[in-house]
Amino acid sequence: MRKTKNTSLDTVVTDFILLGLPHPQNLRILLFLIFFIIYILTQLGNLLILLTVWADPKLHARPMYILLGVLSFLDMWLSSVIVPGIILNFTPCSKTIPFGGCVAQLYFFHFLGSTQCFLYTLMAYDRYLAICRPLRYPMLMNGKLCTILVAGAWVAGSIHGSIQATLTFRLPYCGPNQVDYFICDIPAVLRLACADTTVNELVTFVDIGVVAASCFMLILLSYANIVHAILKIRTADGRRRAFSTCGSHLTVVTVYYVPCIFIYLRPGSKSPLDGAVAVFYTVITPFLNPLIYTLRNQEVKSALKRITRGRGAASENK
Repeated sequence: MRKTKNTSLDTVVTDFILLGLPHPQNLRILLFLIFFIIYILTQLGNLLILLTVWADPKLHARPMYILLGVLSFLDMWLSSVIVPGIILNFTPCSKTIPFGGCVAQLYFFHFLGSTQCFLYTLMAYDRYLAICRPLRYPMLMNGKLCTILVAGAWVAGSIHGSIQATLTFRLPYCGPNQVDYFICDIPAVLRLACADTTVNELVTFVDIGVVAASCFMLILLSYANIVHAILKIRTADGRRRAFSTCGSHLTVVTVYYVPCIFIYLRPGSKSPLDGAVAVFYTVITPFLNPLIYTLRNQEVKSALKRITRGRGAASENK
């Protein structure tokens, strides 16, 4: 059980100082450049996916690619919530964040992260219907239903983020105000609370655990049925094409869930690995998603070629 700190409750924290990622001083410029380049490439890569899905009629009419476009949009925003702060950590700029800014960062981080979690589940369900129920797929997963499901994921994510932010910042914070992390996230902020945080840690464990575990189990169930259906396909080419439509999603799900489980399902942990693991799924995963989906998805690559050829032909006509 976390005990109340012997700090005067008359002192009220009005801002926090993000200590950022620990790093050798002589690597500051190099790390600044690495994270800056990753952030720019993340935005450009996901914007390319988003524009490709929007511009190509063959893609934006299919739920699979509507979901992919929404994922790219989420990755752009999630990266923008996290990475600029990390970049500033490698500069002489102030590391101070206002109390309200810390609340907003925690809310949007969990809002976007949980929405992404729900979206991965919808993507697995879409692949399940496409492979296991191909004849009924147009009826079971049409554009209207896809829009409703995506809207539901956004609403559920917003509720989840609101719950976590409200529970975290209802506690008194009276100093110290140094957050030993690179963002205002629940475990790091709770260590600064001047009150018993046992209930918060329990709710965080149960809430995030239930959301993550439920989504992960639904994804596993979907893919168990998908694998069973694929193994029934007689031709090797048919099995290969079926697996190729699922490979990208499985890769992304793996690199997303494993770090989340490592961080949030170990209440009270102060492992030095937490920061490195968190960087992987908050910074590296949004960066890798466009690469995974373009390099492994033939239809996205074909759409990019059609758009490129179309623009080239238009330039020649002028």
